Amino acid sequence: MQEICIIIPCYNEAKRLPVNNFLEFYKQVRYHFCFVNDGSNDNTLEILNKIRHGREDRILVVDQKYNKGKAEAVRNGIIKSIAWKPFDITGYFDADLSTPLEEIHLLLENLNKNPDYLIAFGSRVKKMGSIIKRSHTRHYFGRIFSTFASLILHLPIYDTQCGAKIFKTKLASEVFKEPFISKWLFDIEIFARIKKKFGLEKAKNVMIEVPLQQWIEKGSSRISVFYIFKIPFEILKIYIHY
Repeated sequence: MQEICIIIPCYNEAKRLPVNNFLEFYKQVRYHFCFVNDGSNDNTLEILNKIRHGREDRILVVDQKYNKGKAEAVRNGIIKSIAWKPFDITGYFDADLSTPLEEIHLLLENLNKNPDYLIAFGSRVKKMGSIIKRSHTRHYFGRIFSTFASLILHLPIYDTQCGAKIFKTKLASEVFKEPFISKWLFDIEIFARIKKKFGLEKAKNVMIEVPLQQWIEKGSSRISVFYIFKIPFEILKIYIHY
C-alpha cells in the first residue's frame, strides 16, 4: 500500500477552512496531511492544531512565523513531510478545497497507470460529466495565462496553475529542493525544473495531466490586485532563469 502525504498551505484560512470536510475524509482514508501555516495573522494556527490533536500519527502542522507566500509554504511542507516519514507519494491541494479531496483518488489512479509517470496534476477542463465552476473573468484570464505558460515551456499543458498536484516523492524531493523565484507562479517553475532535469521529450513521458471531476471556485483569491501587474515580469524572470 502506497504511503501518501498531501500538503495544505494555509494563510488566514480561519473563516474558510472546511474543517469538517478534512475530518470526514481523514476517517475514510489512510492518507497523511501536512498543514502549513504561512504566517497567518488570524487564528488559523489554533484551528490547525485542533485538527491535529489526537491525530498526530497522520497529521503534521508546520508553523511559518512569517508570511512567505504559497510557493515557500508548499516547498517547506514537502521538505518537512519527507523528513517526517518515508512517503511514496507527496503532493499539495489548496486549503479551500476548490479541488475536493476525493480528487486525490483520481490523480493517484492516473499516476499509477504507468510506472514512468512521476507527477499527476489536475486540469480544470469543463466537459460532459464534470463540475467545473469559476467566474468568466477568472476562466478567460486563466486560459490566456496557461496558453502563454505552455508556449514558453514548450509543453502541451492545458492548466499549469491548478492547485492539485501529486508526485512520486523522489521527484518531489528534487523539484522542491531549492526556493522558487515566484511566490505564486511556482507551478510554472515546477514544470520548468522537470523539463530541465529530463529534457523536453522525456519530460512529456513522466507527466500526466488529469481532467478533474470537480473544481468549484471558493471566494476571493489570495493574490492581490497589485501582484497581477507583476505577473508579466515574473514570467519573464522565470523564462530567463530556466
